[in-house]
Amino acid sequence: MGEDRWRNLEVRFADDFAAEVYEATRGFPREEIYGLTAQLRRAVLSVPTNLVEGYSRRATGNCDIS
Repeated sequence: MGEDRWRNLEVRFADDFAAEVYEATRGFPREEIYGLTAQLRRAVLSVPTNLVEGYSRRATGNCDIS
């Protein structure tokens, strides 16, 4: 079937966005490394992770949404 099913446009966009956020937070002050920087990085990584997880649940039929 070619490319993996989860590699759709939304996930690619989210991956690119995550890379941009990581690049932007490199310039943050050192005292923010465990504060704002860490929070932004965790948040931006959750987006592609949630997209992939949701897609895999939908594709395998393990979705419990009523």
